[in-house]
Amino acid sequence: MSRPFFREFLRAPLTVGAVRPSGRALAEVATAAVPATGAPVVVELGPGTGAFTGPIQRRLAGSGRHIAVELNPRFAGRLATLHPAVTVAVADAAALRDVLAERGIDRVDVVVSGLPWAAFGESAQRDVLAEVVAALDPAGVFTTFAYVHARWTPPARRLLRSLRSRFEEVVVTRTVWTNLPPALVYVCRRPLPAAAIEQPARLGTVRRSACSA
Repeated sequence: MSRPFFREFLRAPLTVGAVRPSGRALAEVATAAVPATGAPVVVELGPGTGAFTGPIQRRLAGSGRHIAVELNPRFAGRLATLHPAVTVAVADAAALRDVLAERGIDRVDVVVSGLPWAAFGESAQRDVLAEVVAALDPAGVFTTFAYVHARWTPPARRLLRSLRSRFEEVVVTRTVWTNLPPALVYVCRRPLPAAAIEQPARLGTVRRSACSA
């Protein structure tokens, strides 16, 4: 177990949301949407101690831009030291567009989230997802993960409904059983315009990948 991560969980369990960082296998699945070519702009929400940061950096291989938005200043400071190529912003994910505007960015290609959705109320969840959708390029991709054992809890079900209402396609990956606890990733493509999100009918599609568990 990562001691810094566990220490921050004890200090602020509602904002850290887990007692240990995500494992390597889950990180590889969650960051697979990051292009390995070109110069993409990638945003990482809630990077914590950097479980997803390293894989994103490896995929970028020195190209593009990588902006990490972390509310916890201790996590942010550690991340900036370990990954000097990453632009680390100490900010709330609900202020994503402000963070990007300060850096001259109006559209991003990929958003990878490590946020503790179970700790978010409905309004906080809605605000963050609205920022993600507004920041994404029309061809952009948003990825986030859920723990298998908690998928049927009200916050997790609300998250999936929210994703379905905001993206044309939501793919559920295979279960990463080696993660503790086991988890899966939601890969969300083609963000819907705000007018479409407000319509209760036709809220997008969900399909499982061929190797889903």
